[in-house]
Amino acid sequence: MDESGCLGFDFSKPKTSRYFIVTFLFARKKRPLERIVKKVFRGMAPNIRRGHCGVLHCRDEMPRTRMKLLSLLSEQDINIMAIRLNKTKVYANLQDEKPVLYNYVTNILLDRIFTRKLVPLDDTIHLIASRRETNKFLNQNFQNYLQRQAALNHSLTELQIRIVPPHEEKGLQVVDFASWAIFRHYEHWDSSYYDVIRKRVVEDKPLFG
Repeated sequence: MDESGCLGFDFSKPKTSRYFIVTFLFARKKRPLERIVKKVFRGMAPNIRRGHCGVLHCRDEMPRTRMKLLSLLSEQDINIMAIRLNKTKVYANLQDEKPVLYNYVTNILLDRIFTRKLVPLDDTIHLIASRRETNKFLNQNFQNYLQRQAALNHSLTELQIRIVPPHEEKGLQVVDFASWAIFRHYEHWDSSYYDVIRKRVVEDKPLFG
């Protein structure tokens, strides 16, 4: 799981995004995702590879690197699901509670995944989330909230959640590219990257209109 865009609401600032995207990439095995990252790194010139410190970040990569990784991803047996928050439609009280809003949006997407049975609900589900907060309390609250909602709404007690930085899980680097491609499509009206993985996107719906 990863996200793209920001949760700022001062639209007078040029870097404040109109959309906030949360993206889930689900697969039965993470090894194929790890191989994608390794293959992309192997294709880089040594001097470029050294400047990455072992981590790919889509926003900072060259177009050919983005296209290569997304093309490799499109060939995998995976599914992608995203939720698109139109920030102009968010109530003022939620704008002031960004952690609450983030948890809420993520849970809506998880609920859609569980309702459509896009993951096996009779087995342990491992959710690996990219760390966006350094505050341990906020991370623990995020984890507890999602697990509580999954148990309450879907009787799921085997939802295991890990919150780690991308250098610890190569799969997070892959979903970063997928999320950025979707964000780029809506925020900047550039579908060139999204089109590469579109066949793997099972749902991409808005929240709040």
